[in-house]
Amino acid sequence: MSGTPARIGDLLGSGQRSFSFEFFPPKDEAGEDVLWRSISELEPLQPSFVSVTYGAGGTTRDRTLAITARIAQETSLLPMAHLTCVGHTTAELLDILAALRGSGVGNVLALRGDPPGGPGTPFEPTPGGVDYASELVGLVRRSSDLCIGVAAFPEGHRDAATLDDDVAVLRAKQDAGAEFAVTEMVLRASDYLGLVERAGAAGVTIPIVPGIMPILGVTSMTKMVELSGRDIPAEVRSRIEPLAEDPAAVRAEGIAIATELCDDLLAGGAPGLHFYTLNRSKATREIWSALSLSA
Repeated sequence: MSGTPARIGDLLGSGQRSFSFEFFPPKDEAGEDVLWRSISELEPLQPSFVSVTYGAGGTTRDRTLAITARIAQETSLLPMAHLTCVGHTTAELLDILAALRGSGVGNVLALRGDPPGGPGTPFEPTPGGVDYASELVGLVRRSSDLCIGVAAFPEGHRDAATLDDDVAVLRAKQDAGAEFAVTEMVLRASDYLGLVERAGAAGVTIPIVPGIMPILGVTSMTKMVELSGRDIPAEVRSRIEPLAEDPAAVRAEGIAIATELCDDLLAGGAPGLHFYTLNRSKATREIWSALSLSA
């Protein structure tokens, strides 16, 4: 990709539906092969953008930067790097921002990040750093011309006392300079639509893109949902738990549930969909095909 990278905020603001994919930095060479195979299989779908996550506590910072830079330089995809407050001083954050811009990356997702001990454990500020996502957004805005996205939470962040407190944080991130938001995985369309309604009432005007992760296994999804302090909805459990002894049937039903959810979200006015791929392309491509999506 050459020239000035497109700004995701502008793409979302144009009114054209956005379809995007998220990857995570692999831990070893075998995982690296899986990642790049998945990227190559998804690239022909021409997503609006792709994002690359951080590990817990910012542990995969260097891999995140390297992968995001390589996507920018060697593919036709528009990459967005994740950036967290955890484990970084302000000086280190400024260095990361300069490295991203120097490698042709023009978009960043600014997050507080999970505590090193994992979700639900006490958050410990980094000495010399910033403590909240809104502060990180402000730092990025003051020190760069990067387009800034932030996280949003359909059922509220697990640390938020109330849903109103949660959406007030989103408003603070917007006020600091965020141009769009991406949610953690949506489990019910009504949760996402409720978030959009609360956000609008609080003066949030930036686009909010729902995150999608299909259920490919009962145990794995249960654990994933518990990490965000939530429960799999009863109406979803009733469809997958009777199939628990048949992995292929669970997977097929999970794809069907995700496809229905995507249809409902788009019908409800979502500006697009953000797929959490887990570095595997097959399920995402199946949902994409079922929806007849195109960027």
